[in-house]
Amino acid sequence: MAKIGIIGGSGLYRIESLKKTKKIELRTPFGNPSDAYVTGMMEGKEVVFLPRHGVGHRILPSELNYRANIYGMKKLGVDMLLSISAVGSLKDQIRPLDMVVVDQFVDRTNQAREVTFFGDGIVAHPVFADPVCPEFSKILYLAGKSTGVTMHRGGTYLNMEGPLFSTRAESNLYRSWGMDVIGMTNMPEARLAREAQMCYAALAMVTDYDCWREGESVTLEMILDNLNKNADNAKMIIRKVLSTISGKKSCGCGESLRYAIVTEKARIPAKKKKELQIIIGKYL
Repeated sequence: MAKIGIIGGSGLYRIESLKKTKKIELRTPFGNPSDAYVTGMMEGKEVVFLPRHGVGHRILPSELNYRANIYGMKKLGVDMLLSISAVGSLKDQIRPLDMVVVDQFVDRTNQAREVTFFGDGIVAHPVFADPVCPEFSKILYLAGKSTGVTMHRGGTYLNMEGPLFSTRAESNLYRSWGMDVIGMTNMPEARLAREAQMCYAALAMVTDYDCWREGESVTLEMILDNLNKNADNAKMIIRKVLSTISGKKSCGCGESLRYAIVTEKARIPAKKKKELQIIIGKYL
């Protein structure tokens, strides 16, 4: 039976319908996660939930310990990870309160974020051309459609640095590139989920049109109002996703490191082998 991890973004700090909940605080070789993990049951599935920015929204996107967050999910047995985040739209047809099942990413951060478990004596180059699980993403899209929420299947997520929103010039530049939505957090999670050999799917909740749209100003009040509405819709979609997942997979996400580790086994430092046992152990 699949164990489902859910990372809740801005506006989604708890899932009230989780049953038999338990809080688990973890330490990882990469530091502390954003908050305690909450485990529980929903629709007959085991769920592990983590509020990305911590309860009360305390952590900036650039301050997030992405490695600890994903490592903790892996340690708790998660093999399917759903990432939920708030985004701005870069296209007219993707409207506030719509949702996008993202299938591509472009990274525009300053590389200050730690986005790999490897290094320090071990090198791996996983394939990342298609950064989300096609099977899980299809389930997510169909689940959203069934709830009546306006869904968009596929789209490119531009991962900006933050915490400030875009300038108008930047927003128009990203539009000229053909980007669909813009946010501050998903690219590191997608990278690390691939290294952790998890099925990864991303649900982008649209709050606004960024700042490119003439005659329309983006206010924090508007964004916060849409965040709350989107969070309610996301909870409906989560329930539907969980009721749909069967646990049978043929995507290959769980074998993404099979040919990716290029360091000779005998030369991998013992400390690194121990740190990454839950990720690379089956290949050593």
